[in-house]
Amino acid sequence: MRLSHHFDLRELTRSDAAVRLGIDNTPPQAAVEALRALCVAVLEPVRLHFGRPLRVSSGYRCDEVNRAVGGNPKGSHPAGEAADFEVDDASNLAVARWIAGSGLPFDQVILEFHVPGDPHSGWVHASHRAAGDNRGEAWTMSRIGGRVVTARGLPEPR
Repeated sequence: MRLSHHFDLRELTRSDAAVRLGIDNTPPQAAVEALRALCVAVLEPVRLHFGRPLRVSSGYRCDEVNRAVGGNPKGSHPAGEAADFEVDDASNLAVARWIAGSGLPFDQVILEFHVPGDPHSGWVHASHRAAGDNRGEAWTMSRIGGRVVTARGLPEPR
């Protein structure tokens, strides 16, 4: 099922963890509609701006898959409102910074586990609330001394 010009439902629901654990990760209709809104409002503009495919590593996650991968139980993946991805041949920091400054109706953009100096480390998490109450927050999530640390804002490019 096509969600937008460049994205289909299969790529936004594919889950290695679900396959490995034998979990059915089929989204309910409300999550499908939320994924469609995410694609149209955020992912398509990112794809068009960078002119390259996005590789989605995680989109919709049913509650069981979300628990299995250690996801936030109140996070946006189980609602179909978020995707973790990378853009081919683009720095994850550049992608996150572009989204943050783009004026797109995003809820959160999080540069997750990026290592300064390694442009392809980590990934970008972007979320969108179809209801329209998008906060436009930008965050960085890192691992420091074995702990996961979050900070408001995105680092400056080196």
